[in-house]
Amino acid sequence: MSVSTAAKAAHPLWERLGIPKPLILGYVGVLLFMIGDGVESNYLTPFLQDHNGMDVQRVGLLVTVYGIVVAVSSWLAAAFSDLWGPKRVMLIGATGWIVFEVIFLAFGVAADNESIIFLAYAARGIGYPLFAFGFLVWIAAVADRARLATAIGWFYVSFTAGLPTLGALIANGSIPVLGPLNTLWLSLGLVVAGSLIALLGLREKTGSRPLVRPGDKAFGTLSLGLKLMATRPKVLCASIIRMLNTAPQYGSFVFFPVLFADRFNFGLSGWLLLTTIIYAANIPFNVIFGMLGDRIGWRNTVRWFGAVFSGVSLLALYYLPAWTGSYPLAVLAGIAFGIALAGFVPLSALTAGLEPGHPGAVMSAYNIGMGASVAVGPLLVALFYGSLGQEGMVWLFAGCYGLAALLTLAFRPSDERSRTGNKTKLEEQNLVSTPSA
Repeated sequence: MSVSTAAKAAHPLWERLGIPKPLILGYVGVLLFMIGDGVESNYLTPFLQDHNGMDVQRVGLLVTVYGIVVAVSSWLAAAFSDLWGPKRVMLIGATGWIVFEVIFLAFGVAADNESIIFLAYAARGIGYPLFAFGFLVWIAAVADRARLATAIGWFYVSFTAGLPTLGALIANGSIPVLGPLNTLWLSLGLVVAGSLIALLGLREKTGSRPLVRPGDKAFGTLSLGLKLMATRPKVLCASIIRMLNTAPQYGSFVFFPVLFADRFNFGLSGWLLLTTIIYAANIPFNVIFGMLGDRIGWRNTVRWFGAVFSGVSLLALYYLPAWTGSYPLAVLAGIAFGIALAGFVPLSALTAGLEPGHPGAVMSAYNIGMGASVAVGPLLVALFYGSLGQEGMVWLFAGCYGLAALLTLAFRPSDERSRTGNKTKLEEQNLVSTPSA
């Protein structure tokens, strides 16, 4: 046996890829769950317009209310993972998504009851943050510190492959066959399948128990993430950057379907295919930029490959088809935008390194930004779409990325020192408990 062959045998494939072996089925479950969640992402606006008579601003308000719940749930996902363990939090999230989706579809959309549509869809916002971000905390607690950005990169592969990439692709194929309403029911089945795979397949013990000491008080654990944001400017900056990362994405979901389908004459099918291509390009670069961040520095990767590149490529995604009417040029710009969004991946590792003794608390601050983006993006559309129009909204979102680039100046090379540490240091410092199961 050659030296290289022996080395590969000693280091299995998942280890060489940077995937924690005990969490493999969690990645698969998150993928299927987020495919189900992402099915609606790029046709909800035209669907509710046609089926229930809601205009762009009202759909924007609906998604904003939903986003507020997502933001709160994102904060609770990490804090509750500290208190109860990530696996229990994932179970609560899956249950909430399934129950409120049934109410949304059966008693809201099908019955044309706008009040139930708003209430049920907003309440469903508790679901995917608890499920997905609970698993993200699990990764932060278990993964090797030296390869944390890579492990988190694989999380975003699962997350983004589902929402909106494969979700949009399934919608594109299913709508002509099943119809838009039945396609939403199909998404429910995908969420159920992903939930079962993750919850039944994950046996790693750390995630099945609290991540804090048994004596820690519930309120103190829940409020620690907020306290870190109030007392640690770098934690606050990380949360804001995370919000700016995807606020334009969620905001664009509200008006881009109309822009690309109607104004640019690509049709809804063309827009859904473009969405799939954009985020398919994003998928491998979640890992690539995670690995790159582990090598050249997390903050530099976020600043240049994430913030700056995202702003430039978003403008290109608007102006190239606006000037030329060319679908292939729109695809090229979309690929660049999808790649650029992956440049933000090392921000998760950078944030976790700011407070390594409390992974759930510091990630709750990060998750607040992640969840807030779901509300802030559509809110900006609801507030400014009427006055700025489509072109002005694109410039506003590009400005968000410019602000994110400036905020990365708050970080210093010393903030990346945890890249050279390892996960057992937390236990050696007695900062994270290891209670019996």
